[in-house]
Amino acid sequence: MNYFAVKHFHIACVIVSGSFFCVRGFWMLRDSLTLNRRWVKTVPHVVDTCLLGSALTMAIWSGQYPFVQNWLTAKVVALVIYIALGAIALKYGKTKTVRICAFAAALSTFAYIGSVAMTKQVIPFL
Repeated sequence: MNYFAVKHFHIACVIVSGSFFCVRGFWMLRDSLTLNRRWVKTVPHVVDTCLLGSALTMAIWSGQYPFVQNWLTAKVVALVIYIALGAIALKYGKTKTVRICAFAAALSTFAYIGSVAMTKQVIPFL
């Protein structure tokens, strides 16, 4: 498998992961019992494991590593923030308002990660 195949697989995983997060956020907003189904709790872990595996593969193959490349460091830090906000939005938020705010912040963080990935700049919007 070559680098570009892994890169395209990674991008596909990003799209699936982000799309499914949006769907789960919609279900959260509607208080849907679908969020409690086993497959809904399992699929994100499978997709995100593939996403992380492809990211690590690309980092190793390209020789670009977090804490060496500023833009990759920004992505890793933003990823941790995204995961925390997503957990608050879908699971740990005590009120609907907290969940909605965390969901919006998680989507913004997701967009930031994508922008950094495309521009390879820590501040992609300047």
